[in-house]
Amino acid sequence: MKLCFSTIGCPDWSLRDILTTAKDLGYEGIEIRSINNEVYAPDMRDFKEDLEKTKALIEKVGVKIAMLTTNAALADHNDVKAVEKAKAYIDLAKELNVPYIRVMSTDKPYFDGGDYDLCKKQYKEVLLYAEGKGVTPLMETNGLFVDTKLLKKFLDETGGGALWDTHHPFRYNDEKISDTIANLGSLIKYVHLKDSVIEKGKVAYKLMGYGDMPLKEIVNSLKENGYDGYYTFEWVKLWNKDLQEGGIVFANYANYMKRF
Repeated sequence: MKLCFSTIGCPDWSLRDILTTAKDLGYEGIEIRSINNEVYAPDMRDFKEDLEKTKALIEKVGVKIAMLTTNAALADHNDVKAVEKAKAYIDLAKELNVPYIRVMSTDKPYFDGGDYDLCKKQYKEVLLYAEGKGVTPLMETNGLFVDTKLLKKFLDETGGGALWDTHHPFRYNDEKISDTIANLGSLIKYVHLKDSVIEKGKVAYKLMGYGDMPLKEIVNSLKENGYDGYYTFEWVKLWNKDLQEGGIVFANYANYMKRF
């Protein structure tokens, strides 16, 4: 099992601290979302001014970058630079030998509108740009696609692959894990894991094993489905400063996942 964590859980850390913590805790990969409180990777100093030094550091530590996570919302007419951002991330992923970037329909974890046809048009453009670069843009199960039956239809029409954020369809669409697996199957190329409960009608994030997400069913279903990619922990501290610090939760996640 390949463990990974998103830097959304440690938004103010340096890249060196991120990589060494991952190595010390037994992670194989990291997902880049925030470094030193910056969130647009193509403009981060580590990947712009210091790219060659960064490549050398990654090689030395021996932890891979599993994904670069964009905020490109391809179904949102207000995100006028969505395709431009996605293309910039593809170029960076090619430089860093990163296999995946994340794109979205909308920037909400639940259904909140969005233009399906616009999303299809722009995703096709992004996929075409990625051809021959060794990078696959993955569509996340949020926004329009908390309904994974709709995401299956979308990917059948466009190509590409799915990033299964296991939390969103379950919490915001009451979707059974078995239905998600049946809908997406081999289209699942990458996975986000988190745990939570509903408190006073709202989602409250918890350390792994302290919520009521069906984590055992998720992992076992993925294994039975032949999934051999990263199991990436997403701790949304970037937007919720009251959540526990990254060092605590990353260790908890690594220890919890050992049972599988």
